[in-house]
Amino acid sequence: MDRTAYARRLRQNQTLAEKVLWALVRNRRLAGFKFMRQIAIDCYFADFICEAGKLIVELDGAAHEGREDYDERRTDTLERLGYVVLRFNNERSWPIL
Repeated sequence: MDRTAYARRLRQNQTLAEKVLWALVRNRRLAGFKFMRQIAIDCYFADFICEAGKLIVELDGAAHEGREDYDERRTDTLERLGYVVLRFNNERSWPIL
């Protein structure tokens, strides 16, 4: 599957937490910052990214359970590329969203 099709599939199959966060940040609703979702960076896809702030927000659901080493390598790579990565658990984040 090509990267564009994969990103499209990720956007179409969002978790509830991703839907809520997207509603809060889309169309520059967060202090005028532009966020995009499911953007390819290196060999990874960022859930939400603000290029102007070099910020990536990751909402981790059940698919991330048991993948802590992979997620750590992924975060390290993205940070080496100059991004700040904020990672939240879908289930634990829901009350604050």
